[in-house]
Amino acid sequence: MSVLLVEPFYGGSHKQLIDVLRENIDDCVVYTLPAKKWHWRARTSALYFMQNIPESPSYSLVADTVLFNSTFNMESFLTSMPSFFKSIPDHRPKDLDSLIRPKCQVLHFPIRFPDVTRFLPEHKLHRRTIGSHINCATAVPGDMHSHSHLIVAGSSSSQPCSESEEESGQQQDAAVTPEPERDTEDQRGPELQPPPATLLPQGSHPGAQPRPLHIVWPHRWEHDKDPELFFRTLLKLKDGGLRFQVSVLGETFTDVPDIFAEARVPLEEHILHWGYMPTKEDYLKVLCNADVVISTAKHEFFGVAMLEAVHCGCYPLCPKALVYPEIFPAEYLYSTPDQLCKRLRGFCKRPDVVRRHTIKVDTSMYSWEVLGDRFRSALSVSGLTATQGGQAEGSPAGCFSPSLEPVGVS
Repeated sequence: MSVLLVEPFYGGSHKQLIDVLRENIDDCVVYTLPAKKWHWRARTSALYFMQNIPESPSYSLVADTVLFNSTFNMESFLTSMPSFFKSIPDHRPKDLDSLIRPKCQVLHFPIRFPDVTRFLPEHKLHRRTIGSHINCATAVPGDMHSHSHLIVAGSSSSQPCSESEEESGQQQDAAVTPEPERDTEDQRGPELQPPPATLLPQGSHPGAQPRPLHIVWPHRWEHDKDPELFFRTLLKLKDGGLRFQVSVLGETFTDVPDIFAEARVPLEEHILHWGYMPTKEDYLKVLCNADVVISTAKHEFFGVAMLEAVHCGCYPLCPKALVYPEIFPAEYLYSTPDQLCKRLRGFCKRPDVVRRHTIKVDTSMYSWEVLGDRFRSALSVSGLTATQGGQAEGSPAGCFSPSLEPVGVS
């Protein structure tokens, strides 16, 4: 036994991470708790695991390396430590954040992006082809983490472009110019851009009224995802007489916020899908046929659902807060509820603009194919020796707790 995986909230993206590690890392032992009451899991699960994980010389619970799934996660943890310890009446640890920081690393969540080509409507397939050519022509070697070049949503290829692809990309670039990033307060995005000539969305023809904008919200049905803001925004769109369709996906737990039942009745005529999809394939089909994916989260350290939707060709709209500025360019961020409503109002009036837009997010950066070797290294004795400058031979390889920030590897 060399790697101990501890997951107190075994559901959703937490389950995805444990499963991909168990499938790809040798010699793992896994201890989990069901995905219920995550606030309580964060506070008290250590007591359960302390009593149920047997002692073993194969692992230690003293971290040599502390991994975070985003810089936002790491900084929010470290900078909150001093104020937390000030609330302790006495025997306060001193400078603990300074002692932990040298051990800290950012290692993004590794997503297994499936091939969704067979589910994509024609206009998304066309957009993906154009984007891949532009990607080959504009990507800057050594700067693949930059948002300054245009990346097709869901691109997961790490192969170099051929000369013919580069030439084709240069020709496409003349016809499809990437939108410049905007520094304006409202980050208006593409809804006010002049429409370029391109393929019409599936099911439409010249002169026909385009099908309504399809909005998807694929998150846990809990208050920290702020469904209240999402439904308030949709009701404003409805009151304004705008055409749209909505799919409200995601898992439900014991306590569902009242707003879901309250909003469903007035939005009934706009609803395409409501609730947790029975299979992953059904879930991906909905994402592939949606136009815009919304996050209204108040608490988010990474956001797997948003990246999955972008992989399926959805235009993302996220708060200009939490982890989102770390992942998404500024044009996909909103600062206030009014800005979110304004963006959606423009998209409802011109859904064709969203359907033409090539999304500037490289999802392959967050794939297991790209990140897998780093995880294998982090959870191996040799990897720890390299990061720590030497470790006793035969030391335990890893103890990994994905849910509880920070994540310790010992």
